[in-house]
Amino acid sequence: MKKIYALLAFLSVVSLSPIDSVFAQITPTSRIVEDGGTGPYSALMLSEETLPTHTVFRPQDLSKFDNNNKLPIIVWGNGACANSPWEHINFLSEVSSYGFLVIAIGPMPQEGERGSGRSTSKQLLDAIDWAIAQNNDSKSPYHNKIDITKIAVSGMSCGGLQTLEKAPDPRVTTAVIYNSGILGDGGGMPGMPALVKDDLKKLHTPTLYVLGGETDIAYNNGMDDFKRIDHVPVFVANMDVGHGGTYSKPHGGEFAKVATAWYQWQLKGNEEAAKMFKGQPSGLSNSDIWKVDKKNIP
Repeated sequence: MKKIYALLAFLSVVSLSPIDSVFAQITPTSRIVEDGGTGPYSALMLSEETLPTHTVFRPQDLSKFDNNNKLPIIVWGNGACANSPWEHINFLSEVSSYGFLVIAIGPMPQEGERGSGRSTSKQLLDAIDWAIAQNNDSKSPYHNKIDITKIAVSGMSCGGLQTLEKAPDPRVTTAVIYNSGILGDGGGMPGMPALVKDDLKKLHTPTLYVLGGETDIAYNNGMDDFKRIDHVPVFVANMDVGHGGTYSKPHGGEFAKVATAWYQWQLKGNEEAAKMFKGQPSGLSNSDIWKVDKKNIP
């Protein structure tokens, strides 16, 4: 009888071990945000083993990408220089669904999780380095599917300052600053990139500012940046929503529409999307909810 009980105990352990394994891996490493976005390539949010310090947003079906249809790179710095993109996942997923590889600073947030910790500007360059390495790695699912000649550096609030700090990198082809701008010539605030207005002269690519109107605490800083930039194409768009933008709205709200059009123009050469920013007046200037200005853009 003892032997039978021992055998049953052994079998119960064996039968439970797969369940134990499931519980050991209960933290998801990927999930679909909302419905995957409104673009032609339904997006996925995931944590990549080779880049656990960041969150990746990319089309679910990579088989649609090849030498004739590559994924441009968009790297993202979070508001408050947070080490998590939890506030921006609707927005970033939506952008990715239009055929972009989006890499945000911070580990992938779980459902309902608010990430913690601080990030550094260097993590934007870490994301670029990773994407280029993945494109060159014959064993990677991204092999020869990434356009390493088209790279956007982007970020919101403190992440926008991180963007301005790393935008001078020669690999960058456009910079997008959301709800942000250099604070002045005093080097900024503790914990933020210590930039001064002269750093704007280091920009070498077309640049977009997306601000939340006069109630945005970054409004004056961003508009002052715009006024000072005269050596590269620059566009500023203001929507009266304050500092929080529309990132958490379904599909990232109106900010995502403007952002996606800019990325499609700058990173994919989409001239239809460019109409939002080009022309006299620009397409976006006809909107009832946006106030815009531009320099050095036809």
